[in-house]
Amino acid sequence: MKTVSRVRAVAGRGLEGDRYYLDAEKETSKREPGREVTLVETEAIGALDRDYGLRIEPKDSRRNIATRGVVLNDLVHREFWVGEVLLRGVRPADPCRDLASRVGEGLLEGLRNRGGLRAQIRKGGMIRVGDPIRTKVMQRMRREGRDLDASK
Repeated sequence: MKTVSRVRAVAGRGLEGDRYYLDAEKETSKREPGREVTLVETEAIGALDRDYGLRIEPKDSRRNIATRGVVLNDLVHREFWVGEVLLRGVRPADPCRDLASRVGEGLLEGLRNRGGLRAQIRKGGMIRVGDPIRTKVMQRMRREGRDLDASK
């Protein structure tokens, strides 16, 4: 995978330029919506190195978007925004055996329940590096002027 600074997300098709992007002219069958976007926590990638001695870069995880500070499993069956793009978490994305065979023993165990998230694009647009991830609850709290920091 290559790293880009921005990408267009197209509802029902995926991310432009991605190997799984649905070409409407070539594809005759619909694929499952969870193949449109995949996300991984950079914290999970770091834990692989710390706990298993397996060092990989987020771009090598075979996921489209690397996140920081978001528990992706909490977004299964929930709508959320990445920048201007509305996504819906479909299911966890377990690590694939192909990646495990290239990286080494311990990858499947190290990413068990932390392999990422498969998501459907509900409203397309541009996703840029650094775009925040927001949920509907966070949006409502901001509109109401409530503090998002639970420690206060």
